[in-house]
Amino acid sequence: MTQFQANARIAEHAMREVFPETPLQRNAHLSERFQADIWLKREDLSPVRSYKIRGALNAMRKVLAEDPDKALFVCASAGNHAQGVAFMCRHFGVKGVIFMPVTTPQQKIVKTRIFGGDNIEIRLTGDYFDDTLASAQQFCASEGAHFLSPFDDNDVIEGQATVAVEIARQLGREPDHILLPVGGGGLSAGVRSYLGRDVRYTFVEPLGGASLQAALKAGKPVTLDKINTFVDGAAVACIGRKTFERLKDVSVADVVLAPEDRICTTIIEMLNVEGIVLEPAGALAIDALTDVAEAIRGKTVVCLTSGGNFDFERLPEVKERALRYSGVKKYFILRLPQRPGALKEFLNILGPEDDIARFEYLKKSARNFGSVLIGIETREAANFTALFDRLAQAGFVYRDITGDETLSEFLI
Repeated sequence: MTQFQANARIAEHAMREVFPETPLQRNAHLSERFQADIWLKREDLSPVRSYKIRGALNAMRKVLAEDPDKALFVCASAGNHAQGVAFMCRHFGVKGVIFMPVTTPQQKIVKTRIFGGDNIEIRLTGDYFDDTLASAQQFCASEGAHFLSPFDDNDVIEGQATVAVEIARQLGREPDHILLPVGGGGLSAGVRSYLGRDVRYTFVEPLGGASLQAALKAGKPVTLDKINTFVDGAAVACIGRKTFERLKDVSVADVVLAPEDRICTTIIEMLNVEGIVLEPAGALAIDALTDVAEAIRGKTVVCLTSGGNFDFERLPEVKERALRYSGVKKYFILRLPQRPGALKEFLNILGPEDDIARFEYLKKSARNFGSVLIGIETREAANFTALFDRLAQAGFVYRDITGDETLSEFLI
């Protein structure tokens, strides 16, 4: 047993003073679909609905063990890390100052305040996380506080490794294959450092935030020029240096990039079929099963559902993106003749399963044709092939804008 493994077991034992182990549940639906023995490690069922409480607990208990008089802790976070730190500040009876971007959703601010109570102060500063982080670190230096990193800290990595300690005990052995979401790398570095090289790993990043892949290709952590923040719990511009040191020998082939719209289909599926509420980052591991379907067939597989802090105000957007990715909802601009009966002709072309979800048309008398923005939702993606054939045969001119990100942003 390595020193890291021994420390992770000690940390896992300390967790039991704060919260019970999260369940490892076999999922019959996914097991049948992928012809494998698939288990979900439900970190979305922790007290703060994410694994982040583990790293915060371990880092804080170690600081307080060395310096019992340390009374002020600081972090910068827009979500799960903030909630984990807040929970542990109340548990240890210390003061916490939590810096969050001004743009943080109110739901996350409220939950952080509930978990921390009178032990924390929330400071909203900066429109972007980098500005928030700079303010937190400046405050830390001026006040002599201890900064709690969300991932790039050895004690945090060790705390996240307690997930692996529980998996091995609950399963009775190591899994054949484990799928891990990657943001800053704390969870994946911890789990891999504990379970070792005998387990096969798939590291899953959002397509718009592939910081691990970029680091592996460059041989060092690099900062991405642009990231898509939809998967907010894993959209990190640069993987941590300490975490990368533990992941630098990972094969690029074992890193999967999950499209943001496809993640939406997984969120909706798990909600509708299993009644499991997952945030985008929490759905990453399950979403990537599609990419490794052949490799996992007949294997014992663990997917880590890292968080369930989902703001239901986002549900309409998630559903919309899922429908578009699945090909059952499309938007197009139709060039409609400005004459009586033209609209009726178009409506007669629609199939029995085609439903109009959006229709915007303004008649301009000085023109022979007008542009109509139309959204159609249907039952099967193949229905659109038939619909577009009928439109062409009838002489209607149209432009499919479903995949046009610029037009979609403004019109949809």
